[in-house]
Formats: sequence, structure tokens, C-alpha cells
Amino acid sequence: MAVEIHPSSVIEKGAIIGDNVKIGPFCYIGEHVEIGEGTFLKSHVVINGHTKIGKDNQIYQFASIGEVNQDLKYRGEPTRTEIGDRNMIRESVTIHRGTMQGSEVTKIGNDNLFMINAHIAHDCQIHDRCILANNATLGGHVQLGDYVIIGGMTAVHQFCILGSHVMVGGCSGVAQDVPPYVIAQGNHATPHGVNYEGLKRRGFSKEALQAIRHSYKLLYRDGLTLEEAKTAIAELAKEHPEVGLFSDFFALSTRGIIR
Repeated sequence: MAVEIHPSSVIEKGAIIGDNVKIGPFCYIGEHVEIGEGTFLKSHVVINGHTKIGKDNQIYQFASIGEVNQDLKYRGEPTRTEIGDRNMIRESVTIHRGTMQGSEVTKIGNDNLFMINAHIAHDCQIHDRCILANNATLGGHVQLGDYVIIGGMTAVHQFCILGSHVMVGGCSGVAQDVPPYVIAQGNHATPHGVNYEGLKRRGFSKEALQAIRHSYKLLYRDGLTLEEAKTAIAELAKEHPEVGLFSDFFALSTRGIIR
């Protein structure tokens, strides 16, 4: 199908534009950019660097994707930005390319919503169906699992890991890793229970929800050391696969967990 490009936009030679892409007025697309079919750039969008964007994304005005990161060690290396399918990137969102000192790529999955003025720094790894509300900020090397929701005006410290189904309240400061399924709030963010309503909406069974609540109790309410809690949760995961996300998270965590 035909590509629609407004005459005021600049598409550098070498850029790859897929079928049925629409590029509105005053956009800039760099020479190493690839945009998948059905993606729509509203207007005044800048996509630069070695950036690959998948299918059916919607990118709103003044978004900046794949631009030079803010790491002072960066020296122009050909690091990358990769974005999957069906993401909605709202006004003034910034997504920076990776660094050689990190994973060399800032990587975003599918079906995410990044609201106005959200910032995703270099080397971040975001999985699927996450929501960053207005002015949410991720420092470099942050990792988000699936279905993570971050409230407006919240900042996440570099290298932090947020497990799947985490919900962080607005105006929070996250300085350590947040285990899966947990609600976190405050500066510095502390745990406030299980994201129970979110899990019900996603179809978790009653038995799975009970097991997740039991895991939270082991981790935060039973007076166990972290190592004791890890062992008990690993045993629980043998009967309830959903609990296995806790053990997977513990294996990745490097900054310590919120407690």
C-alpha cells in the first residue's frame, strides 16, 4: 500500500519506510532508520540513529526517538534503538539510543503506552503492555517486565529492575528493584501490597492470586531474611507457576529490593 509523506518532512537517503506508513508535517527521519508498515507519525517527530520501529505504532508530535543519549561516555558509536509493534508514543516522549557500556540497545516491546513527556533513557529494556504516565522518567539501564504501570511524575533510578505486573504510584522515587506483582509508592518507594485488581483484570485464577499473596507475605510480613524468603517462595513456585516470576526476578536483581 502507498506511503503518505507530507512534503515538509525530511526523509534521509537510506531510510527504510514500510507499506502504509503515514508521516505528517515537519518530521525528520535519519538515514539509518527503519519504520514498519502501518506506523503513523503525527507531526514534528524526530527519529534518528540506528533505529528500528515495528508495525502499527502511533507516534505523536514532538516525540524524539533514537537520538544521542545523555551518557557523557558516549562517543558516537553506532548503538541502537529497537521498538516493537502497536505502541502509542504520545507528545514529547524521548527515547534515547543505547551505549557501548550497556547492552548497546534501548529495546521496547509491543503494545506499550508512553504518555506525554515520558523519558526512556539509554539501554532501557521494556517488555510488553507497559504504561508510563505523564512525566514518568526511567534512568539508564532500567528494565521493566510485562504489564508494568508507572504513575505520573515518578522517577526510576538507573539499573533498577521492575518485575512484571508492578504498579508504581505517582510522584514516587524508585531507588531499588521492585519484585513482580507488587504495588510501590513513595520517595523512596516502599511496598504497599499486591496489585490484586490488576491481576484479576488479567485473568489470574483465585488459586494463583492466593499463592502470589502468600509469596508477598513471605517476603514482607513473616519476618524472614531475604534468603529465607527466597527459599520459601521457590518451594511455593513448584506448585504455582505464577510464583516463579519471583525467583526469576531474584536471579536478575542487583540493586537490592524495596523492603
